[in-house]
Amino acid sequence: MNSDAYEIIGAERPGPWLIACDHASNRVPESVNGGTLGLPESEMARHIAWDIGAAGVTRHLADRLAAPAILSRFSRLVIDPNRGEEDPTIVMKVYDGTIVPGNRHLTPEERERRLNDWYRPYHAAYAELAARRRDTLVVAVHSFTPRLNGRSHRPWHVGILYDARDERLSRPLIDRLRGEGDIVVGENEPYAGHLPGDAIDRHGLIPGRPNALIELRHDLIDTPEKQAAWVARLAPILEAARHDADL
Repeated sequence: MNSDAYEIIGAERPGPWLIACDHASNRVPESVNGGTLGLPESEMARHIAWDIGAAGVTRHLADRLAAPAILSRFSRLVIDPNRGEEDPTIVMKVYDGTIVPGNRHLTPEERERRLNDWYRPYHAAYAELAARRRDTLVVAVHSFTPRLNGRSHRPWHVGILYDARDERLSRPLIDRLRGEGDIVVGENEPYAGHLPGDAIDRHGLIPGRPNALIELRHDLIDTPEKQAAWVARLAPILEAARHDADL
């Protein structure tokens, strides 16, 4: 089940998990400035345009957990599905020191068109998938760069982001990851765990679904082999955390 805005895999899978990848693609659709935001391929390959390795992890994890997954099919630089509609950073004009020419003079009309063409269809499909069961657990897969321009190295292998309103899944997940002994786990690192209107807020917190956002450092998942290895560890840890939480 696909559209130009999203891809869904395993829609009929029986498991309670829903795996989401908001930043799966660095694609700029042809209808957006002729398929370019004015950046060279080297910039579009960076973390500013997508979450490197996250799509592969999402696919493997959905397979291992017998779960459906939804993945975006547009770059976060087109419009960011992990922001609320009123968030001023939903369309970035400068990101990690890079000016985005195609966004510099964005008109209100073009912003609304991108919402209608990409952002809203993605979230409508996400909401439908999440509602397929009463006991859905939402897991969002993201990746982060080892270092932002001019900043220090980020030591975490994985970060679990959550909001204090619902720690049912995130807390046992953090405990299980730390129990592995060789994983440096960030708790609401490298970012704060919640933005009003973001994807987890919309599909996890507001509807009352257990949820967690997993951030993996992208140098650890930048090949298919690394992605499969991480998923081999993550899948049983997630199931154990679900058991711990009695979900």
